[in-house]
Amino acid sequence: MKKWVIRFLSLLVFDIVVLLIIGWLTPARVGWSAIWAGVILTALTIWIKPLIHRWFQSMASKSANQRTKIGEKLVHGVLVFVVALIVWILTVVFSGVSIGGWFWGYILPPVIILIGWAIYDAIDDRVEGHAGALYDRATGTKAAEAGTTTATLPSAESAEGRRELQDGLTDEQRRMLDELGKG
Repeated sequence: MKKWVIRFLSLLVFDIVVLLIIGWLTPARVGWSAIWAGVILTALTIWIKPLIHRWFQSMASKSANQRTKIGEKLVHGVLVFVVALIVWILTVVFSGVSIGGWFWGYILPPVIILIGWAIYDAIDDRVEGHAGALYDRATGTKAAEAGTTTATLPSAESAEGRRELQDGLTDEQRRMLDELGKG
């Protein structure tokens, strides 16, 4: 549950920023609707986007053997854009965002959303890590856990991994070399 809350809240903040950028760069009127539209966009991104993408991907994979490598990349790019377009249209329909113009209202915002998704994918681990630390500090769960946990000893696997990093040999290779030296 905590993982989902952290993921949802961190993506919500990011999506609100993306929506405000859309409102700033395009004639789409976002305004105070950015908060509710951010909730909708976040929910669509987490739960609906993967379903739509998988559905389109399965339809596109039926004819993948008939396309060249460049054609396959083009189909994948169009597929990702169509998913972003559907997410944008659903966000507009279910929120107070109003759009004007065909290109500026329907084509450019999904491109900005795609750029936002790419940026979020690149930084999501760090963002969710910081959000998790804030969540733990706000709920006090880490403080309670820190008092009850004991220091953990390094595992045999981690010790083996450190030895392998030092000389590049696994324990089995090291043992075989030792046996060769004895014989």
